[in-house]
Amino acid sequence: MFSIRKLGAIGRTYRHLNRYHRILRVLFKYGFNDLIDRLHIDQYLESGLQMINRKPREQISRLSRPERLRLVFEELGPTFIKLGQLLSTRPDLIPPDFLDELAKLQDEIPPFSAEEVRAILKEELGRYPEEIFHYFDDEPLAAASIGQVHRARMDDGSEVVVKVQRPGIENVIAVDLEILAHIVELMEQYLEEVQGHQPMAIVHEFARSLSREIDFSIELANIQRFARQFEDNPAVHVPLVYPELSTDRVLVMEYVLGIKSSKVEMLREQGYDLSLIAERGANLVMEQIFVHGFFHADPHPGNVFILPDNVVCFIDFGQMGRLSLKDREDFTDLVLNLVAGNEQNIVAGVLKVTVQLGEIDREHLSRDLGSLMDMYLYRPLKNLEAGKILQDLLDLVFRHKLSFKPSFYQMLKALTTVEGLGLMLDPKLELIRLAEPFMRKIRLGRLHPGRLVSELSATGFSYLSLLRDLPEEARTILYQLRSGRMRLEFEHRGLKSLSVTLDQVSNRISFAIVLASLIIGSSLILLSGLPPLWRGIPIIGLLGFIVAGLMGFRLLLSILRHSRM
Repeated sequence: MFSIRKLGAIGRTYRHLNRYHRILRVLFKYGFNDLIDRLHIDQYLESGLQMINRKPREQISRLSRPERLRLVFEELGPTFIKLGQLLSTRPDLIPPDFLDELAKLQDEIPPFSAEEVRAILKEELGRYPEEIFHYFDDEPLAAASIGQVHRARMDDGSEVVVKVQRPGIENVIAVDLEILAHIVELMEQYLEEVQGHQPMAIVHEFARSLSREIDFSIELANIQRFARQFEDNPAVHVPLVYPELSTDRVLVMEYVLGIKSSKVEMLREQGYDLSLIAERGANLVMEQIFVHGFFHADPHPGNVFILPDNVVCFIDFGQMGRLSLKDREDFTDLVLNLVAGNEQNIVAGVLKVTVQLGEIDREHLSRDLGSLMDMYLYRPLKNLEAGKILQDLLDLVFRHKLSFKPSFYQMLKALTTVEGLGLMLDPKLELIRLAEPFMRKIRLGRLHPGRLVSELSATGFSYLSLLRDLPEEARTILYQLRSGRMRLEFEHRGLKSLSVTLDQVSNRISFAIVLASLIIGSSLILLSGLPPLWRGIPIIGLLGFIVAGLMGFRLLLSILRHSRM
């Protein structure tokens, strides 16, 4: 996993400063000057910052702020494209217009050369492509931020695809994550609107997600686990993988010859049953979520192919979601209580699946949940859209300073994506009706005798262990008290911005003292007539005044830029 260190702790290395300046240039280019000024970035990166053009082009200024943010992420490359895609699933963090725009981010960038592909295969597998495959196409099928895909043919005639990691991508992501962590740290200090949302925790979660996605051995394991889940289900096809030809940076798997699920007209012309495909796809995603707790987190149309006999095939297993049994049960209780109009249990259900970001007014929350139920409870099931209900629930949760756990956002994204795809294939699809049997099965599973016995045994064993360890734990605490080794730690918050301001003030005072000393020293040299001279004026004194003038001009610019005299 990527290790995020504080930027200040690793020094102003060339690669960090160079990339940081690149990020700032792009932000200035697209008109985010206000954000940079609010974050006080210049006090960390004074070097060269004044040379950056701060005015966006006229045609860029005409774009909306969400459009400009999308263009920023696209221009900054892999890490930021992935970040934008993550943010597009977090309505608790950004407004709806930004969500819609970031959802358009395309993970497509220019391919890297065939020579680099050959070098990576040689390094990873010990052989060049022509020594491994009967045929290998140097032209990639697709190129993305993490890697690119090439077609190949095995000696037995099997058609495969070879996914190769982009050279140097780990270093690029590592630098970007460290800079991103520094920017987020400044946001926590200076932007009130993000305080309480724990943005640094989101960065760390993002780093974990990227670590999993960049390691192709994890994607290989994901495919193998997914295949075991559906090995007896003829309605789904999982691509075969070749573990003996796969490493952390190379993944070889079956080439799937199917039709993209978004090509509705082509499917209709070739006689596919669109209603059956829509229902199968929805049921497969529901089974992944509610039965296995391991699901494809990005089932957009480009990742879902349709094979003959209306068989559904998922591809690209880099992003997978996971839900514990308890999480599935808590979410099921919440949805079923909403559908049943059980007001008494809904507030407790919402609090179980969310994290509190502030003080909660339970009575107000109960009233809003009641209004949400009134809006949907008495409508015919065919008129209900799961995506709309979930979006309204997300908005409600955000208003009450609550946030779903990260795994729930992945699940909600998967559900809304598959519903959108299903409605494209069959406008009569009712996702809520299809989900209900899976949810009721989870609820009934709690009452299974074997489950009850297992939970009682586990609980009893936990209490027994606690009682057994209690005397030793109490003895340890008493010993620490007696020896004076127990201590209380206090964390002071809100002092960092003050510390930064004091540093800035002291730096300016020191700068002004050096400037005054330079002026006085230069004046004394001029009066003394110390050679060498130029037109009777001491050159050293003249140079001193020039340097003092430049320093004074820079100090004045710094003060004016912050609008503080």
